[in-house]
Amino acid sequence: MSEATAANHFDVLIVGAGISGIGGAYHLTKQCPAIRFVVLESKESFGGTWLTHRYPGIRSDSDLYTFGYRFKPWMGKPIATAPEILRYMGEVIEENNLAQYIRYRHQIDAAQWSSERKCWTIDATRTDTGEAVRFTANFLWMCQGYYRHSEGYTPEWPGMADFAGPIVHPQTWPKDLDYAGKKVIVIGSGATAATLVPAIASECDQVTLLQRSPTYYIPARNANQLADTLRELQIDESWIHEIVRRKMIFDQAMFTRKCFQEPEVAKADLLTAVRSYLGPDYDIDTHFTPKYRPWRQRIAFVPDGDLFKAIAAGKAVVVTDEIDRFTSNGILLKSGKELQADIIVTATGFNMSVLGDIDFVIDGKPLVFSDTVTYRGMMFTGIPNMVWVFGYFRAAWTLRADLVADFVCRLLKQMEAKRARQVEVALRPQDNDMPLLPWVDPESFNPGYITRSIHLLPKRGNKPEWQHNQDYSREKDELAAIDLNDTAFVYR
Repeated sequence: MSEATAANHFDVLIVGAGISGIGGAYHLTKQCPAIRFVVLESKESFGGTWLTHRYPGIRSDSDLYTFGYRFKPWMGKPIATAPEILRYMGEVIEENNLAQYIRYRHQIDAAQWSSERKCWTIDATRTDTGEAVRFTANFLWMCQGYYRHSEGYTPEWPGMADFAGPIVHPQTWPKDLDYAGKKVIVIGSGATAATLVPAIASECDQVTLLQRSPTYYIPARNANQLADTLRELQIDESWIHEIVRRKMIFDQAMFTRKCFQEPEVAKADLLTAVRSYLGPDYDIDTHFTPKYRPWRQRIAFVPDGDLFKAIAAGKAVVVTDEIDRFTSNGILLKSGKELQADIIVTATGFNMSVLGDIDFVIDGKPLVFSDTVTYRGMMFTGIPNMVWVFGYFRAAWTLRADLVADFVCRLLKQMEAKRARQVEVALRPQDNDMPLLPWVDPESFNPGYITRSIHLLPKRGNKPEWQHNQDYSREKDELAAIDLNDTAFVYR
């Protein structure tokens, strides 16, 4: 090994300095302090999602008591803005001296595993200089998230080239976009649309939220009464964080259970909350009553009901219809109505990024990720020395990032104890007849970004260990209890 290569060799290489990667770096320093590691981040700074998205009003759609790390108390409002989240992450980096491990502007192009050498070779490009750089690592920890940061998903509608104004995706929001006094159409019905519309409504001449079909929302005060009461009692912030975190996790689990066991009751509760803002005469059935049961797609929290306040005040309108085509002046709907616009915003979702769009090669063969079977949504058959952080659909991403970090640190210690340089998961003899199924059951959860990319994702089995069960209340105990000596783990 050359001197230059040796300088770029690490025990662990973390991909991404977003919420998962920063958390992973913290846990390595605390649980495996002898491990030599590096974090490679393609962007100019940390933050991931909260750095990429810069559209007006950008905020979390999970509460920060559960989206925040378990090891650092959150002391602000439950729903936080991107700058507030970035400040929180920056404090984690500064307080724990993590900056020394992060290398920004490093775009990973390829990762090759060698069973002979028992290590990964990672080829990257310095985005600031164009320089090609190479790293080697014993273990790869994928914390890059699940969607492509460079561009969002925008469907191809007829006539888009005819529209005279700008067509903007929130993920690539122009800094100089002037929407003051303009007619703006926001296409979409998810958390991004629900955030963007009230953020710009007061400055625009008119904002129209155009949706093909409705979605569910949870409008409520952006405050936590329990946290406020505990602060009045001068309880230590670390205690408040843990108490409120547990209470919110419990409440969320109860709501999810209701959605599955009593979907009509859950639906009625959600619609009643919306009606409390819009009044009895508003057409809730058309604009805010989805055809699917609650939680088959993600439910956005609307802090202080700001979206519905904007609608009730006449600052924003909702149109539920399908697009026939774009025109020079706006959008022609299939109903025959034409919506006028100066700007059109396509808040239409993400493009899934499978393993960060990195070219993976295993012992000279290109990896076909969809041919693998997942072990608890973290490891994959045929891929040695790698763990991927994929969070929860119905709960905060960071809840699982913390659990996966514990698993990684325990696995690294197990490898050291066994003097093993390689570990991978493999189906056991009792698993050979197990049916292999799509990554997620579409009857349980079916957002567009998943359904468009399900063919690219690994398979799951019908046994708990061979699937990502999406249930934090179970996983917090199950992941900690994983038997690392089970024959599903193959050490070499």
